[in-house]
Amino acid sequence: MSSYSPSIEKLIESFERLPSIGHKTAIRLAFHMLDMKQEETDEFIKSITEAKKKLKYCSICFNIADTDPCPICSNPKRDQSTICVVEDVRDIMAMERTHEYKGVYHVLHGTISPMNGIGPDEIKIKELLNRIRDNDIKEVIIATNPRVEGEATSIYLSKLIKAFNIKVTRIAHGIPVGGDLEYTDEITLMKAMEGRREI
Repeated sequence: MSSYSPSIEKLIESFERLPSIGHKTAIRLAFHMLDMKQEETDEFIKSITEAKKKLKYCSICFNIADTDPCPICSNPKRDQSTICVVEDVRDIMAMERTHEYKGVYHVLHGTISPMNGIGPDEIKIKELLNRIRDNDIKEVIIATNPRVEGEATSIYLSKLIKAFNIKVTRIAHGIPVGGDLEYTDEITLMKAMEGRREI
């Protein structure tokens, strides 16, 4: 039986639904929220509500942005002939921190994972192939995470893309196996991009 009031218990449970938040952290966050001034709480709630309302998927690369197309796809200074394929929107942010990559992106929103019931049709592969077919693309860089699912997706994509007679490269494994791009430092990511290889 919980010693907290039902309202606090519900707030704690809400925080526990967030990824990587355990029970003790959820309690700390709940009480931190309760200690905040009302204006701060209102601003926090407003920022979540506005993000949910305003953000949308880019119709070209499936990044999340306030505009469609997103700022990267609509930037005339970006190399539109090079596409870096990533699993998740957060991976774009990681790559952009290197300040080295000047092309555009394509977000798959996942990887092929038969064990979890995720096949090629459940992620944005068809959209990538349409994009390659309809545009003058010279290179596709596959930057999926170096895990079993990421490797399987990479191999699957490379076979499909090679049919277009386009150069397909995979970022080098300066990134540790089992690691995520989101948590990789800029130097490691930069070296991984420099050491990418054709597949």
